[in-house]
Amino acid sequence: YLLLPDISSIDITVSSPAEPKGKRPPVLVDGVTLNGPTLDIREAESFLRDAMPIIMEEAVWKATDVKEKVCEWRSPEQLKDLLDLELREGGEAHPQILQRCRDAIRYSVKTGHPLFFNQLYAGMDPYSLVGRFITEAINPSLYTYEVAPVFLLTEEAVLQKMIEIIGWQEGGDGIFSPGGSVSNMYAVNVARYHHCPDVKVLGLSALPRLVMFTSQECHYSVAKAAAFLGIGTNNVYVIPSDKRGKMIPAEFEKQVQRAKDEGALPFMVNATAGTTVLGAFDPLEEIADICERHNLWMHVDACWGGGALMSKKHRYLLQGIHRANSVAWNPHKMLMAGLQCCAFMVRDKTNLLQRCHSAQASYLFQQDKFYDVSYDTGDKSIQCSRKPDAFKFWLMWKAIGTKGLEERVDRALAMARYLAEEIKKRDGFRLVMEPEYTNVCFWYIPPSLRDMADGPEFWRNVHAVAPVVKERMMKKGSMMVGYQPHGDKANFFRQIIISPQVSREDMDFLLDQIHSLGMDL
Repeated sequence: YLLLPDISSIDITVSSPAEPKGKRPPVLVDGVTLNGPTLDIREAESFLRDAMPIIMEEAVWKATDVKEKVCEWRSPEQLKDLLDLELREGGEAHPQILQRCRDAIRYSVKTGHPLFFNQLYAGMDPYSLVGRFITEAINPSLYTYEVAPVFLLTEEAVLQKMIEIIGWQEGGDGIFSPGGSVSNMYAVNVARYHHCPDVKVLGLSALPRLVMFTSQECHYSVAKAAAFLGIGTNNVYVIPSDKRGKMIPAEFEKQVQRAKDEGALPFMVNATAGTTVLGAFDPLEEIADICERHNLWMHVDACWGGGALMSKKHRYLLQGIHRANSVAWNPHKMLMAGLQCCAFMVRDKTNLLQRCHSAQASYLFQQDKFYDVSYDTGDKSIQCSRKPDAFKFWLMWKAIGTKGLEERVDRALAMARYLAEEIKKRDGFRLVMEPEYTNVCFWYIPPSLRDMADGPEFWRNVHAVAPVVKERMMKKGSMMVGYQPHGDKANFFRQIIISPQVSREDMDFLLDQIHSLGMDL
């Protein structure tokens, strides 16, 4: 039986048929006219035609011009006034909305600018950008083939190529996720399900105490995943790293034995390939040996460092990654696919992702569809709605090829080496350590401190330099470079090199500008 709602109270009126021949009379439901669309197509088209040149001129051309500012700094209170954020009953005219667009672009940080070095993403790739325009215009969701045929197939093609590059000769499976943090959460959940499949049905009460391992240099998302999934942050055993930021394998094995001695069940390790601050790569081969001895799931967080796999010259940094059970890799970082573009992959051909996450929603994943339902991959995801993040990467890859991606990686690492050598030559600059990747970490020491002996007072003064220089560069809008303390080390700059738009002259300008902004301190 069809169960219909009671609609007796709804006022439905059909007006008099005194209409021109061929026109249907308007239908009113609760006082709302239902005939025809309410959107003025010509007005919408006019707005889009006016908005697109603004986007291209202000957010693309000017935003990537080295002669323009990286940012137009305003305080939060100033920016609230400038943007007029209040939402009102009535709408605004198109000229006002176009000005809103200009203001949003003007006061945003231009992350495609050649002098934006602040995060682990930068630059603007034209093919990826067009891919994003297409997916935003079509607005698909990747749960079933019937609603996103092109984008599900391109995602599958990209995943299989990335799996091949990792080196899983027997193949694998994967899915794109909304961020590397979520990919790492996937890893913890899949590793737990692999060891304790009853958890999906019976929950945490049916589990022994689980322990996972990661290095002190890992991304904070690992602890968040343990908290979110009910494992608990106290059950994340942190492994010491060496002076270069790499996990110490012998310490890892000691912690595994400690967990066993405590009666807990060690179930996974998170190894990092490209740490956030120092750009360090954990020794994957040695970690894999320990995992095999103790039956641990090995996950590699290669969100940042995975790009090195594209380079014949630098893929040695991830030696042993083919032995991992799962890998997180973000092409929106070193490969410039544009935010967000994050792959999570497992060395598995038994539908582990599907078994772990499937809920078999009958309104989406009907098994009697007229096409091959194996292409309805959405049930592998913890999401329902999911953006087609792989398409922009696929389009960019098609445009420049594997060779073009390799050249980008090689150039970025060469530029990092150039900057490190320049730092060694200049008075007042000091490397924190030799860079292994494109994270170049260094201190700037103003002239007033250069004759002071190293000691607590010296480092207290150095610690105060980077925040002031960062404030000045932001307010000037000249560039953006990150800084942070690290362990017992005073604040230092962390320069990240990614974009092929960056030149040797930009590296020279960076050092000149820091000196100019900080020489009076």
